[in-house]
Amino acid sequence: MVTHEAMSLLTDHDLYLFNEGSHFRLYDKLGARVVTHAGTSGTYFAVWAPNAEQVSVIGDFNGWDKRRHRLSPKGQSGIWEGFFPGVGKGTLFKYHIVSRLNGYRVDKADPFSIFNETPPKTASIVWDLDYHWGDHEWMASRRQHNALDKPMATYEMHVGSWRRVLAEGNRSLSYRELATQLADYLQQMGYTHVEFLPVMDHPFFGSWGYQITGYFAPSGNYGTPQDFMHLIDSLHQRGIGVILDWVPSHFPTDEHGLAFFDGSHLYEHADARQGYHPEWKSYIFNYGRTEVQSFLISNAIFWLDRYHADGLRVDAVASMLYLDYARKEGEWIPNRYGGRENIEAINFLRRMNEEVYKYRPDVQTIAEESTSWPMVSRPNYVGGLGFGLKWDMGWMHDTLEYMSKDPLFRRYHHNKLTFRMIYAFHENFVLPLSHDEVVYGKSSLIGKMPGDEWQKFANLRALFGYMYAQPAKKLLFMGGEFGQWREWVHDSSLDWDLLDYPLHAGLQRWVEDLNRLYRSEPALHELDCDPAGFEWIDCNDADSSVLSLIRKAKSSSAIMLVLCNFTPVPRYSYRVGTPRGGQWQEILNSDAARYGGSNMGNLGGAETAPIGLHGRPYSLTLTLPPLSVSFFKNQA
Repeated sequence: MVTHEAMSLLTDHDLYLFNEGSHFRLYDKLGARVVTHAGTSGTYFAVWAPNAEQVSVIGDFNGWDKRRHRLSPKGQSGIWEGFFPGVGKGTLFKYHIVSRLNGYRVDKADPFSIFNETPPKTASIVWDLDYHWGDHEWMASRRQHNALDKPMATYEMHVGSWRRVLAEGNRSLSYRELATQLADYLQQMGYTHVEFLPVMDHPFFGSWGYQITGYFAPSGNYGTPQDFMHLIDSLHQRGIGVILDWVPSHFPTDEHGLAFFDGSHLYEHADARQGYHPEWKSYIFNYGRTEVQSFLISNAIFWLDRYHADGLRVDAVASMLYLDYARKEGEWIPNRYGGRENIEAINFLRRMNEEVYKYRPDVQTIAEESTSWPMVSRPNYVGGLGFGLKWDMGWMHDTLEYMSKDPLFRRYHHNKLTFRMIYAFHENFVLPLSHDEVVYGKSSLIGKMPGDEWQKFANLRALFGYMYAQPAKKLLFMGGEFGQWREWVHDSSLDWDLLDYPLHAGLQRWVEDLNRLYRSEPALHELDCDPAGFEWIDCNDADSSVLSLIRKAKSSSAIMLVLCNFTPVPRYSYRVGTPRGGQWQEILNSDAARYGGSNMGNLGGAETAPIGLHGRPYSLTLTLPPLSVSFFKNQA
């Protein structure tokens, strides 16, 4: 047996904070770190396995021999540690754990590994996070890009299937290849942010990253940690924020992962009624365990700290909040008050958000929360969960249901469009048209639209126009911006060749122009989360399936008038009330020829008449093109 040198990166204070659940920089202490000790270079290993009788490091440096490199317990903390000279960067390793509870023996990847082998291989790799960042200007001014009164138009994407290289075996682009191609595309399209489906290491590519085993390691499918840093750095230098999907709601059962780590249910609840997801066949973290809190909150801060992420979109929050999520009667355990709320998860989420905003007040945490849980995006001190933003799943479901209807019958479903404004400012919302809506037989966005080909594209342009007219931040999954016909498939490229066809290219131009309008006009973004920024003019014209509304900025000088016609029937001489007289310039019209429309409109604008209507002192007489959204601007 090779004895390790006596050294430790863990102080008594570290151990106290870890066991208390208050150590949020564990990635600086646990895992494998190349260090120099007593003039000798080697690797320090530290792993939490409180129910182990013995832990040893196995790897390519010792022929995977379980007897040679044993770790020692660090007091009563449950952490095992050791320093081994000569073990350097690039070394493959695992921890061999012998449990003292039941003789269970297992080889585990490092929970704090920052780089892992590419699946199906499962070893961790000794690595470092050395990188020279060039995004200082972005980081210094990041608050100006992520604040609630700033535009946030997010392109959601899956790294592995955005573009693939067919000539080289249909491989995905690497992080470094993406750095240029993706930045070029996002800049061209006018997006402010990109959101990556989980890039954390996952053994099954078909999980899209939502079954994570390596919480601190970007997927090696596309390159090294430094390659991923280069991608984020490049996006920042081009003025594009980066949001990472983060999954604290569950983890897979793979033997090399966190499950049954030291012969006990260390990270997960022991009782399957609390610790196992019947829907996803995965384990649920034990949010009440203090060391698990340290692990997860450290992980959240890790991506903001070491990778300069601008936000975390937290997946499946509803599954964390409810003890009976996806469970039948008798399959769950009530909380101590007899209720269905997961008190430990609630406290964890509040604490996570508090620590994130304490560390990085210029980022955003975003909840994918599919129920009407109150105050998700309100501060802890008023009883909220402390998120910055929340996905508006209700808007998504209602709007897609409405848009899928034959326009002839939309008059009977008008409330699907108007209902949102009853609750629109209860939270700080993001309007998501995400990956979940274009998979599993749900059809692509263009495929959901009714009518012939021309009408399908007109309907989709109208949907996007209405989305950008609504108060909230915006999110669109890749492929939707040019009308991909197929559902998204994770192991093939988007159908970029569709842009050779005028209707697809026109739709893409429409999204590009919507992004630029949204970014350039304060009336469309400054008060996204404030009721002072929105007014209906007329939300009751169900017979015509027409909506009219006003968007306002903090300054009263510029306001935006938006008209939506959700039928293929042009509305001539349509009169609408306005709060101001004068000229109203038509600045964007989804029916313009450049977008594939019929080129009907108002010849650049219209002049009001001193005729009151809809409770307004003036009115405009307009032409509303078929299946269209038109934006008008009046400058005081």
